[in-house]
Amino acid sequence: MTALGDAVLQAHVVAGFAALFAGLGALATEKGGRRHRQSGRIYVYAMAFVSGTSLALYAVEPTFMRLFLGLVAVFSFYFAFSGYRVLGRKRPSDDPALPDWVAVGLLGAASVGLLAVGATYYLDGADFAAVVLVFGAIAGAFAVTDARKFRRERDRFAWVGEHVVRMGAGYIATVSAFSTVNFTALPSIARWLWPTVLGTPLLVYLQYKYEDEFASN
Repeated sequence: MTALGDAVLQAHVVAGFAALFAGLGALATEKGGRRHRQSGRIYVYAMAFVSGTSLALYAVEPTFMRLFLGLVAVFSFYFAFSGYRVLGRKRPSDDPALPDWVAVGLLGAASVGLLAVGATYYLDGADFAAVVLVFGAIAGAFAVTDARKFRRERDRFAWVGEHVVRMGAGYIATVSAFSTVNFTALPSIARWLWPTVLGTPLLVYLQYKYEDEFASN
């Protein structure tokens, strides 16, 4: 890798750690409090930088794996972005703006790219195809679901669950990246997918928990 690529990679790693710790801070602090909001903003900004540098790394080193990582970065940032944006659309009458539609369009494009990469890995007989196809399927499901949601009125407290699930899903992706780089003793598929397997039931629980709390207040 060139000196430019090394510099981009270092910046990418620093932003990744910032997202990891800021996301943990948002999870650990009182919801709606000042520290929670500050941690959440830092998390979103860090994820934006992670996504941008991941795409830059693909431009510097255009390999198949770099393409996959770049698409996953877009997929990951979408959750953080949409989780943050939903706070500005708390009322059911608040319509999605252009950035929301652009973001869901990019997620759909990333989904198509991930499924194409996964299919290529599968045809080559690579076990890693399962990881790529899972991420592609999740991205596609959210893209279609969100596009449909944008066209109909939401429930009064729908923003609560959406915020929890999306910020949490973005954090799962952040933990997945950390696991892949550091937990090398685990098989490749396990390193990528254990945060999703463990984190998804937790997100479902938190979604119902906070929706019930807000609805009862």
